[in-house]
Amino acid sequence: MTAKPIYQRILLKLSGEALGGTQGFGVDPTRAQDIAQEIADVQKSGVETALVIGGGNIFRGVTASAMKMDRVAADHMGMLATVINALALQDALEKLDVSTRVMSAIQMHQVAEPFIRRRAIRHLEKGRVVIFAAGTGSPYFSTDTAAALRAVEIKAQVIMKATKVDGIYDADPMKVKDATMFQQMTYWDVMSKNLGVMDSTAISLCRENNLPIIVFNLNVPGNISRVVHGEKVGSLVTA
Repeated sequence: MTAKPIYQRILLKLSGEALGGTQGFGVDPTRAQDIAQEIADVQKSGVETALVIGGGNIFRGVTASAMKMDRVAADHMGMLATVINALALQDALEKLDVSTRVMSAIQMHQVAEPFIRRRAIRHLEKGRVVIFAAGTGSPYFSTDTAAALRAVEIKAQVIMKATKVDGIYDADPMKVKDATMFQQMTYWDVMSKNLGVMDSTAISLCRENNLPIIVFNLNVPGNISRVVHGEKVGSLVTA
């Protein structure tokens, strides 16, 4: 591992399920603490760190919509789930003496700051971890799109998408044992092959702003730091 990180400012995209631990739902405090420790290590190496967390461990709007719930109501419930996850991770980080701010796209002053771009950048410059919650604040947009949008807004150098597999494959490696992993792909390849890395809106936003995406396995301890320090981990999506 090189002594100096190759990125100055990153956006880490976590799924809600990552906080669910082995049970896969709710918030597992032990798992939250493990993730927080890895983020703290990266932050202390001098990297300005922002996060977007999904809410699938608590409520998934798209699934509820498919079960005849109104899509707008379901998506708003999903956004609130991301706020719960953001507060859980904030608590875990602050137990490690990492200064953290939760910024919500839906105003809720008692629990989180409203998202204001300049204020978010200032927090990062002051060495605080910033957790963006409540998606984009609008229904019909995923947390992947929220991650891409926030990354572009704060001028992050990379989106690091944490998953439960080692990278991007041509088939689901959980189901197909000889699935092939791609070391590097273009944005167009990801969209044309319909690989499900991120939704098309998020990929398009990254492509238009030439923002690279690294997909890696969060379940391997130390991987966040390895990616930040330039090791060949996971799959890279770039122009």
